Amino acid sequence: MGNPDVPPGWSPPQAEMGQMTCGNCHRLLSYPQGAKHVRCACCQTANLVLEAHEVGNVKCDGCSVLLMYPYGAPSVKCSSCHFITKIGEHNRRPPASVQQGPPPLTRNPLH
Repeated sequence: MGNPDVPPGWSPPQAEMGQMTCGNCHRLLSYPQGAKHVRCACCQTANLVLEAHEVGNVKCDGCSVLLMYPYGAPSVKCSSCHFITKIGEHNRRPPASVQQGPPPLTRNPLH
């Protein structure tokens, strides 16, 4: 018998999930949002999860596929054609002070 306080067909809400590709075997991995590491069930590689603000995108100079890389990386190797694309200044993350913008103007309530 079911719980009389729970309506039929109801299930608890599922955690929001993220997806990434295993850095070793390139299989698609799903993980609960907020996870810092994801272990691939296929090859057992522990993958570091990067948030959207921690990665950049660049087109592969070999095959033009869109690549993701962690900010600060000097280059990224394409998993499709194995070409190593250098990350130019135009693809580097700006310093935190530039990202945040200028401080907000505050008014002095005494004047």
